[in-house]
Amino acid sequence: MVGRLIRVAIAGVLVFTVAGTTNAFAKSGDVTRTGSCSASSNWKLKLSPEDGGKIQVEYEVDSNKVGQQWRVKLFENGNRIFRGTKTTQGTSGSFTVRVLANNTAGTDSFRGHALNLASGETCGGTASIG
Repeated sequence: MVGRLIRVAIAGVLVFTVAGTTNAFAKSGDVTRTGSCSASSNWKLKLSPEDGGKIQVEYEVDSNKVGQQWRVKLFENGNRIFRGTKTTQGTSGSFTVRVLANNTAGTDSFRGHALNLASGETCGGTASIG
């Protein structure tokens, strides 16, 4: 009986630990989409409602190769909100673009596009929040 109580207690602690860890990565209301690029890279587009009527937009490309240059564009409802060149860095060989966008009335649709300047590989990605 005591052994069973100990196992139940340990299981309960593990459930709360995993639930707490999961909540640390995403908050309520976040929208995340992921996908593959035209070659071996992957993309992620995350939208997070912020205080003050803004939406934090995070667009990440992970190629697993350090030093690649990518031309990146982000759009909100068809309007360009970011254009620039990013270089993959760190042990993961990735980059992230973060932009605060306006939260307009209704649904906001976002699109990310990245072009590897050396290889021609392209990445896309769309997500909506409303």
